[in-house]
Amino acid sequence: KLGRICSAMAEFVWEARARTGELRKGTMEADDVDAVNERLKGQQLNPTKVKKKGAGFKFSLGSGVGGKDIVTFTRLFATMIDAGLPIVQCLDILSGQTDNKHFAGVLRDIKNNVEQGATFSDSLRRHPKIFDNLYTNLVQAGEVGGILDTILSRLAVYYEKAMKLQRQVKGAMVYPSVVLVVFIGVLFILLGWVIPSFKTIFKDLGSADELPALTQLIIAASEAFTGNFIFVVLGMAGVAGAVTTIYRTPKGKRSFHKIFLKLPIIGAVLKKIAVARFTRTLGTLLASGVPILDAMDIVAKTAGNVIIEEGIQYTRTKVSEGKNMAGPLMETNIFPPMVVQMVGVGEQTGDLDAMLNKIADFYDDEVDVAVGSLTSLIEPFMMVGIGGTVGVVLIGMYLPIFSLAGKIKSN
Repeated sequence: KLGRICSAMAEFVWEARARTGELRKGTMEADDVDAVNERLKGQQLNPTKVKKKGAGFKFSLGSGVGGKDIVTFTRLFATMIDAGLPIVQCLDILSGQTDNKHFAGVLRDIKNNVEQGATFSDSLRRHPKIFDNLYTNLVQAGEVGGILDTILSRLAVYYEKAMKLQRQVKGAMVYPSVVLVVFIGVLFILLGWVIPSFKTIFKDLGSADELPALTQLIIAASEAFTGNFIFVVLGMAGVAGAVTTIYRTPKGKRSFHKIFLKLPIIGAVLKKIAVARFTRTLGTLLASGVPILDAMDIVAKTAGNVIIEEGIQYTRTKVSEGKNMAGPLMETNIFPPMVVQMVGVGEQTGDLDAMLNKIADFYDDEVDVAVGSLTSLIEPFMMVGIGGTVGVVLIGMYLPIFSLAGKIKSN
């Protein structure tokens, strides 16, 4: 209800003096300037400047707040709450300690809303790019159950492990990506500058009409590249743009995600990552007291793959009809039989949240091994491909020189 009321209000930027003379700044949602002044005076502040926040042009890449900022904030916040400090005081301290100025402004905005009477979870929901549904729903469960410090500690552990998983995957992709970029750069240099230089040498030597078939093929490829360079670049940009456009459509995204899961080797790694994320998130939500249907809805939205999301939503629908979770999970053909069996055992023993976290711990290690194996498999293929391409070009360019040297020797 409060969220609907706030959304109809305007946002104001204010400056005010405290009784100590300290200048304070912040934002506030209210009907008008008089309402802002009244609230500030109610907080023992003397307003010096209040104006409506303009909808000026803003450019930002992402939320401006990293995962490390969230983990640090959550961990410190849990410690302060456990020590008995009020929420407003915790937010005030943390907003002054963080090095991220954007995050500091967000925390001040949350503090102002809490001071105005909003709950902590509702105040977090004003910043969905930073605090997702998982975070806000767990905080709400902690507020209702009076265990906010415990919930925040669980959230910190969850995000730390999620960040570790993300770093593993990104780290595995760094080396192949760098090698691929270098290969493309080398190929451009060979086609655009090196091969044309050899072509000039062959022409000057008068052997341009007697070149081997391989050399003629490579020179033809170079001429096509240099003569249509603009079209090559535009074509590559067009293909990238078309793929991006298709991926952004629901059908296109679903098709790509389906292909990803069926790719050899990579598909198996993606499934293991999905299982680790699914079990860790659902286990954390259930352990915090979030109802299973709400928890599964949140988990589905954070799956990261449309096919897996559909499988989780299908399972949720069956659970809402009174069935257990294990059966529908097996029907999706996404989750391994071992995972489904362990979920079934957890349901039967009434300890599903603990079982899910055990599965998540196991699959975290599995992902670590799988990502390492994937890197080991990719590296030889890339090196053979790059070395083979460069080798073929070099052989094609030096064949006429060897042939010419043989002729000179025989003469």
